[in-house]
Parts: sequence; structure tokens; C-alpha cells
Amino acid sequence: MDDSVKDHLSKILFDKLYENFVQEIDAIDNGVDIGENMKYRISTNLSARVGYFNPAWNDPNPTEKEETGFKQAMELIGNEFLDRFHDYIHRWWPARSLLEQAIAKRFDIDSSGSILVLDQPIPWREHLFDIEQEEKEKLGDKIKYVLYPDSNKTWYIQAVPLNNKSFENRLSLPKQWQGLRDDELSTKSGIPGCIFVHASGFIGGNATYDGVLTMARRSLE
Repeated sequence: MDDSVKDHLSKILFDKLYENFVQEIDAIDNGVDIGENMKYRISTNLSARVGYFNPAWNDPNPTEKEETGFKQAMELIGNEFLDRFHDYIHRWWPARSLLEQAIAKRFDIDSSGSILVLDQPIPWREHLFDIEQEEKEKLGDKIKYVLYPDSNKTWYIQAVPLNNKSFENRLSLPKQWQGLRDDELSTKSGIPGCIFVHASGFIGGNATYDGVLTMARRSLE
């Protein structure tokens, strides 16, 4: 890995760890709410778990408990940080090159360039939005579906969301397919091998690659 790649990776990992680890802890420590009109409290996050190491108000030996609790909190946070870092290095980052390959081949899959095909499930969502941001003029938001097989060779079609934190899709699977399964779905769609389409239209499945690719192409019409 040359220095330019190392620098690029270092910046990406720094930003990733800040956004998904440090920022949350810092905001909680400074009393910044996650949003308005929260429907439920989050009381099992890292900050809350650290808080449980504090001595109780009625602890007969609070000083001793503070010292022990501080060491426990350091170990907890250190392990959490290292686990996250290792996950990004060994699982999350390697997926980017696989997604870049799929993006490069997208016009071989369909002339629209809106369908990506992966050889296996990978964490693709955040990488896709990062790459689109880096190559905004070239890619825009044209990619609508990602296809991939599971270990049993069942093929899935997943709609690309509006953004990395959205439950809305750029283009959901057709309304008339949503919530249907198996023969009913195959009959309705006219596509053999259909297994399901989720009621919200964000994901579906087919027994074959040809079948799931046809589902994607029909959904673009």
C-alpha cells in the first residue's frame, strides 16, 4: 500500500470513527439531544454503561469504587474502540473495492447503469454513498438496485435508500408486488422463481440470478 493510499485510508477511518463512535459520546457528554420529540429513551449505549461504574450515592466506600470503576470504564471504552477499529479495517473497508468493481461493470449488467451485481453480501450502503459523493458528476444517484446471492445461492434485490440513514428508497420494488410471496408473486410479476417482496418494497428474492435481474429490470420500467 503506497503512502497516498495510506493517507486516504487514514482520513476515511478517522472520519468514520469520529462519526460513528466519538461524536455520539461527545454529544451525550455535552447534553446534546439526538433529536426533538424522541419516542423512547436509549439507556443501553456506551455512555450509559460507563455511568454504571460510578459509585452509588449511598456506597460506604465511594473513593475505592471510583478508582475501580474508572479502570473498568477505561477497559470497556478501550475494547469498544479497538473492536470498532478492527471491524472497519478487516470487514468494512475491504468491501469498498468489491463495490467499486461492481460499479465499474454496471453497464455490462444493464444499459441503464442502475443495477449493481455483487458476488456475495457485503456492507455496501455507506461505501456507495461515499463513492457517489466523490464521483458526483459521473454517478449522481442513478444506481437504484443492488443484487447479491446468499450462501444458499438465493438471489436478493435490494433497493438503494435515499441516503445512508433513510428508510425511503430511490425506487422501491413495484407496489403490486409488495407483500407477495412464491407462486402468487411469480404469477403477478410474470417472473419465474420469485420468493418474496417485502411489504415496504425495499428488498425481494428470487431462486435464480436471471430471475432477480429480471425483477430489477421490470422495476426500472
